[in-house]
Amino acid sequence: MSARQSIVRCDGIVQIYRAQDVEVVALRDVDLVIDRGETVALLGPSGAGKSTLLWLLAGLLRPSAGRLWLDGTDLARLDQRRLDRLRADSIGMMLQNPARNLIGYLSAAQNVAFAQRAVKRDGRRVAELLRRVGLSDAGNRPAGRMSGGEQQRLALAVALANRPRLLLADEPTSQLDAESGRRVIDLIKRAAEADGTTAVVVTHDTAVSEALSRTVTIRDGRVGAEGRRGEDFVVIGREGAVQVPPEYHHLLPPGSMARIEPLEDGVVLRRAVP
Repeated sequence: MSARQSIVRCDGIVQIYRAQDVEVVALRDVDLVIDRGETVALLGPSGAGKSTLLWLLAGLLRPSAGRLWLDGTDLARLDQRRLDRLRADSIGMMLQNPARNLIGYLSAAQNVAFAQRAVKRDGRRVAELLRRVGLSDAGNRPAGRMSGGEQQRLALAVALANRPRLLLADEPTSQLDAESGRRVIDLIKRAAEADGTTAVVVTHDTAVSEALSRTVTIRDGRVGAEGRRGEDFVVIGREGAVQVPPEYHHLLPPGSMARIEPLEDGVVLRRAVP
């Protein structure tokens, strides 16, 4: 699939951090294509690289190696001014700490309206988004005086204010009760259906991952598995690498030798006994 046929394309993305003179590889050889209108849950253990990938997709980090396209635009070719403009026009982002998404002294309605600064302001959409996240009665209340759950719901309304082509959300239900969480999930799905918004959501919440159209599991900085329509698949990485899911480690523990046996419709992996 070409970059122009997708909203997101990652080609061999590598991200390296330097911490106290030690290089830490957060992502390694990530290949990922996401179509317009898809809703994707990024899964994996803490420290696997999920949030790093989200920041790369938002243009807040530039990859150490590899190529990254957003709706056919190679982000590496954009200077900072054009990158900022693209982010304001096309990307809505909801950070894990909800207060970081908001301007505390502005009201809920003012926060949503401010997020429309790069597009034509639409007061009706502001009111509609506040209604959808259950904050119709809180439109005039300063964001800094809201509870953590209310801020989280408001942060999603802010992220969707300009009808972004790409919505990026980091643990959007982490501080919400079950009913509020369902509201957030419904709003993400409705944005995909009504506006064609593509959503990429980092989550540990099974209610979120089960509701979205696709799951992508990151392990040790690599895409290890994907899930579609309730079925899970391992992903063959570069150089033929396969990550065995943790639930099968007792059958194929690290360091095991295995045989690959061809079948008519594929191959089978069998543990070899020395």
